Amino acid sequence: MREVLTEIERWRTQGRSVALATIVTTWGSAPRPAGSKMAVNERGEMAGSVSGGCVEAAVVEEALGVLGSGRPRKVHFGVSDETAWEVGLACGGEIELFVEPLAPLLAAQGESPAVFDRLVRALSEERPAVRAVVIEGEADLLGTSWLVDSDGRGSGSMPAALAEAVEPQARALLGQVAPRVIHAPAGLTGLTVFLDVLPSAARLVVVGGVHIAIALARLARALGYHVTIVEPRRAFGTRARFPDADALVNLWPDEALQSIGMTHSTAVAVLSHDPKLDDPALRVALPSPAFYVGALGSKRTQELRRARLRESGLSEAHIARLHGPIGLDLGGREPEEIALSILAEIVAVRSGRQAVPEP
Repeated sequence: MREVLTEIERWRTQGRSVALATIVTTWGSAPRPAGSKMAVNERGEMAGSVSGGCVEAAVVEEALGVLGSGRPRKVHFGVSDETAWEVGLACGGEIELFVEPLAPLLAAQGESPAVFDRLVRALSEERPAVRAVVIEGEADLLGTSWLVDSDGRGSGSMPAALAEAVEPQARALLGQVAPRVIHAPAGLTGLTVFLDVLPSAARLVVVGGVHIAIALARLARALGYHVTIVEPRRAFGTRARFPDADALVNLWPDEALQSIGMTHSTAVAVLSHDPKLDDPALRVALPSPAFYVGALGSKRTQELRRARLRESGLSEAHIARLHGPIGLDLGGREPEEIALSILAEIVAVRSGRQAVPEP
């Protein structure tokens, strides 16, 4: 959503009609994952991407049709379609998209414009949100939605019974990354709902201004992470050493992490290899909502570290969250290679894939 939000807001201020196309299901070698979005206005201008270029022209046509009718619809592109070669998915991928009028037709749909504004506010405040939208079912329910975030009760255009049924499942995905398609419970049969996960921006907090951290900051920044370096030793935590970091914090790790604030979109990499710095950081990070916490060190170092954390009062559940030794086993030993293995594990965990640590 972030990649199209700026253009949507600009078009809204110009009074333009906007349609939003969202990938809800993929099969095979689809070039973009579920949740990817493209916005189209009534002039055919577009923002974002749902395929990396191969079906965008066809989606624009679908979006213009939706804007003309004012009614959302689900569309499918794939190798079994007679238009497969034309739209560019003959390589084997298939995608299903939900195309809906967004603005200014929101009010005509029965959904308060304040819902979209609430979504914009949540993203601007770096709070995750989940929007549940009916993508299949009765015509009068198609496109009705329900938004939940971390700030109060949900709201939207869904009938109360359906909203009550889907809200717990939507809230369970707050802080996650992957969207989900669900079917309505008994009594509301025939309805398919897409839970569109809109996470807050990913953040990486690196504890320890070591050489690996320099490479990790550079790689993470390239992937769009907001990078903070925590290093109380001012000679190590300098702008000259970390030109790619968004922020440098020269405080003791526990104080620094508490002041930064851990969220469901935060990853923490503890790299100082010094118990005086590592342990205080882990005592704050492991009980926090951070989706990933990893620490540098051998298996023996990890055993000793876990014993100290246990003695400090951390629960087994919190200690079990620790990724240590940190990183995937890519076989590299240079700082840049280790940084790559760490970031690969972070990406895997954030994407809900099983991350296999080094043996």
